[in-house]
Amino acid sequence: MRKMSKIIAASAMLACASASFSQNSTAQPPQNVLQLSATGSTEVVQDWLVLTLATSKEGSDAAAVQAQLRQALDAALAEAKRQAQPGQLDVRTGAFGLYPRYGKDGKMSGWQGRAELLLQGRDFARITGTAAKVQSMAISQIGFGLSPEARTQAEGEAQAQAIEQFKARAATLARSFGFGGYTLREVAVQSSEGASGPRPRMMAMEAKAMALGDAAPVPVEAGKAQVEVSVSGSVQMR
Repeated sequence: MRKMSKIIAASAMLACASASFSQNSTAQPPQNVLQLSATGSTEVVQDWLVLTLATSKEGSDAAAVQAQLRQALDAALAEAKRQAQPGQLDVRTGAFGLYPRYGKDGKMSGWQGRAELLLQGRDFARITGTAAKVQSMAISQIGFGLSPEARTQAEGEAQAQAIEQFKARAATLARSFGFGGYTLREVAVQSSEGASGPRPRMMAMEAKAMALGDAAPVPVEAGKAQVEVSVSGSVQMR
């Protein structure tokens, strides 16, 4: 009796395995699937200025160099915060580091450090005017970009273009292959931003002038940014 039960159980397992194998072997890969992509883009004026103030100190004593950097940063912060206004002029500290300095013989000869303060926002005149008032730091770099609001709006416009192009291409290609239409299978959306105006640049000469006490604001002019959104994926032609 036990032997007969084992035979029945083995037969049942074999039948299940056979059915599973039969289902897998009859599964067909997707057919009439079309892969495609489309891109939308828009060009907008950069409305965001990032101005970096910096100072470097060096000496034989690490604590003394760090104290000098902190003193310069504190003075710059105090001046910048008086002019701060959310979205128009935002103030934040940047890099602050202290590193050993080595001579030609490879031996440590002292310490050097650098501190940065970033002024950023939409009000270019306020930012450059504030930078000119800071006496403890000089301008080291200026860059332009898009504010969060401008980037969101630009991405929305570019995305709408990309989606419409994707849909139009899918419909056209489906008809070209002899199908009446299509349904979406999967889709991915990606965005990118590239500057079509001047790139961020180092302000070596202007920084030197500021360090010598020239309080005139540095002239700035923004370029344009190219915002692109790509839509890619697959559709089932029907």
